[in-house]
Amino acid sequence: MDEMTETIETFLSLRRKATINDVARLAGVSKKTVSRVINNSPSVHARTRDTIAEVIARISFQPDPQARGLAFRRSFLIGLIYDNPNAQYIVNMQMGALDRLRGTGNELVVHPCDWRSADFIPELRQFLEHQRLAGVIVLPPIAEDRRLLDLLDEMEVPRVRVTARAGASNQPTISGREIVSHDHIGCAEAGAHIALLGHRRIGYIGGNLDYPSAHERRRGFDAGLALHGCAIAPDLDEGGNYGFASGYEAAQRLLKQSDRPTAIICANDEMAAGAYKAAYESGLRIPQDLTVVGFDDAPIADRLSPPLTTVRLPTRDMARMAADLLISPEQAAISHLQVDSKLVVRGSSAKVPNA
Repeated sequence: MDEMTETIETFLSLRRKATINDVARLAGVSKKTVSRVINNSPSVHARTRDTIAEVIARISFQPDPQARGLAFRRSFLIGLIYDNPNAQYIVNMQMGALDRLRGTGNELVVHPCDWRSADFIPELRQFLEHQRLAGVIVLPPIAEDRRLLDLLDEMEVPRVRVTARAGASNQPTISGREIVSHDHIGCAEAGAHIALLGHRRIGYIGGNLDYPSAHERRRGFDAGLALHGCAIAPDLDEGGNYGFASGYEAAQRLLKQSDRPTAIICANDEMAAGAYKAAYESGLRIPQDLTVVGFDDAPIADRLSPPLTTVRLPTRDMARMAADLLISPEQAAISHLQVDSKLVVRGSSAKVPNA
């Protein structure tokens, strides 16, 4: 039995909770070196790191997150800040961030806010001062809010924006780390798909125009339709806000027209589900009488009857990538990651009736 093993066995016989001082003594290093290993600092020699990791495992040492936060003058908390009506989108983002943070010693703090409130910035300042966050993931539409971005920079809180519009495309440019979704790619595929099915009376239920995604998705749908000489009819162009009710109400208006659409494109799946309800109440069958297409590929898409043709955006993966940028030292030099969208054809799209 080597000397370190014998010393550890002696410590274990005492049957008391291990501290960072015990780890340092048993590994023959300073407390600061142990702290560096716990916090994934690259400045510790590999052999020393392995020795400390072995001691930590053998004596079942559990670092105290609160003490770590005090030592580094910042908590080990990652914030998720949002103002978004799409509940499934928020759930996916939470799950993705948790996927990456699990087992790292970091925790997720979810903070909804009211973007239009007069207290938006003062309230967020108070939240940030109280939590001393190690970093934040900022979701659309507030990922474009320069007041918030300036506040985070002022307080030196690392941030990653999740957005459908790259910072370089904004005027003036928004700097900093970002996960950018290419919503228009899958939407162009969807537009072409509808046109190739023979649809010409095509309705549209758009997203909230405060969101860059609403513009990017419309741009993609228009481009895909135009490739085959089609377009959304001006009298069939409805606004929505990404919520179920707005999709339902917009679809009701579209389907009451004497020359109703044979296809409805919705800027997300929640609104597409609302269109399903309106179609059912109008006595229309999907897809025999009406094609419906959505965006997101949220869990509801595969649960509708028939399953929804939609554009898949891997939101959970985007949140995982954002969390990784915040906590991984090897990702420090990365400032821009891109995610593509893709059409998923299911049972809600078919050739135009009587074609």
